[in-house]
Amino acid sequence: MAPQSQVLSKVEQDALAATPTHPTGLYALYAISLVGNLVERLWNFVWPAAVATIYPNLLPVAVLEFFTKLTVFVGGPMVGTLLDYFPRVPVYHCLNFVQTAAQLLSAGMIIYALNLVKQSSASSVLLQPWFVILVVAAAIERLAGLALGVTMERDWVVLLAGRNRPVALAQANSILGRADLFCEIAGASLFGILLSKYNSVTCLKLACGMTVFVQPVLFVLGQLINSLSHGVLDLSRSPNMKPVVTPLFDASEIVGTGLDAFRQGWKEYKHQPVLPASLAYVLLYFNVALAPGSIMTALLVHHGINPSIIGGFSGLCSIMGFAATFMSASLVKRLGILKAGAAGLMFQAFLLTLAVSVYWTGSITQQTRLLIFLSLIVVSRLGHMSYDVVGTQILQMGIPPAKANLIGITEVSMASLAELLMFGVAIIANDVAHFGFLATLSVSSVAVAAAIFCQWLANPTKSQRELFQFDRGF
Repeated sequence: MAPQSQVLSKVEQDALAATPTHPTGLYALYAISLVGNLVERLWNFVWPAAVATIYPNLLPVAVLEFFTKLTVFVGGPMVGTLLDYFPRVPVYHCLNFVQTAAQLLSAGMIIYALNLVKQSSASSVLLQPWFVILVVAAAIERLAGLALGVTMERDWVVLLAGRNRPVALAQANSILGRADLFCEIAGASLFGILLSKYNSVTCLKLACGMTVFVQPVLFVLGQLINSLSHGVLDLSRSPNMKPVVTPLFDASEIVGTGLDAFRQGWKEYKHQPVLPASLAYVLLYFNVALAPGSIMTALLVHHGINPSIIGGFSGLCSIMGFAATFMSASLVKRLGILKAGAAGLMFQAFLLTLAVSVYWTGSITQQTRLLIFLSLIVVSRLGHMSYDVVGTQILQMGIPPAKANLIGITEVSMASLAELLMFGVAIIANDVAHFGFLATLSVSSVAVAAAIFCQWLANPTKSQRELFQFDRGF
């Protein structure tokens, strides 16, 4: 054994920083990410299209999304707190089971509505028992999915790559991000193929069949990760971990802990040195209309757009996001990290402004106008994902390590609140004819995000100059 006082050379330090602590465990993590994300992405494409066919109105989809975001906003911090009291691998298996059960229940309610229910109005849909069950199941499914994502991307990958191996951790994060985008591309493509060949009920059944089929694979991979990493996932998160009995069975303690975590997170969030960059990130989540998602899918379905175009649109958006993960590195090298962030925001705002102009000047049912409208949104994803990558790095550089998780969780809650507010507006303006209003609000939020970031870049404080003293932006 080498003596503890031995000093590594620069080359050896660099090599160590780039070497994961548990490389084989990381490979299994990449595999579990591919399998799990693929079926989840497919489900996220299938259910909005199926719900949109129940009644020709945006209201059912908007209500479902509203309550889903509300559940994440309210329950996210509390679920995150409770996760720290349970062993990692068993809670992963439990969350997979809950998410799958919620998807199956949701599919059952949608199939019931499509086969047996004939509604005379959108409001009558919302009052049906099957729709109430669907709302609850969809909220539970999304909360379980969020918890699974946090477990993988904020906890497991750090243990497997090594908290003190920055290069290895950065590479692992990059691979997980690209795997997620690949699954989005594959899910969108598969969704387009299924929707062009089968009806909504058949698509739902196939999606559920895939979800059930991969559960044994996910279980085996979950166990394999831990065994390949020599049981690192069994390590305690803290030597002073509180007992699980009180928070698990005392409802008031659970709520109190969640509220305390949210209040403290909001306090730290307001005083972070890179607040404008974080606010710009949150403002992008107000864009629910001019992005691939349930609102856009519902709009295209209601206009009778060919399913292959709907699937192709979602797939191309994902491809642009994948390309942006490479383009952002080049932008940072040429412009510096801060100017690269500003460039991404301004690029997205400019193209979405053009897209809204195209929408307002005529009907998108005309094929040429539709293709121009969708193409502008697709290319704008380059700017969106570039800022997503660059903005994350800005926050990593500007937020103190001791407060990174607290501020990060609060930022996720704020982003959910942004989506929650926009889906609330969509519930009020639920007619397809009001989509232009939603699109205008969406592009306005992106423009405000760009303005806030550019104002911060043009008028930096002393502390901001110190944080980014080596960047070309300052």
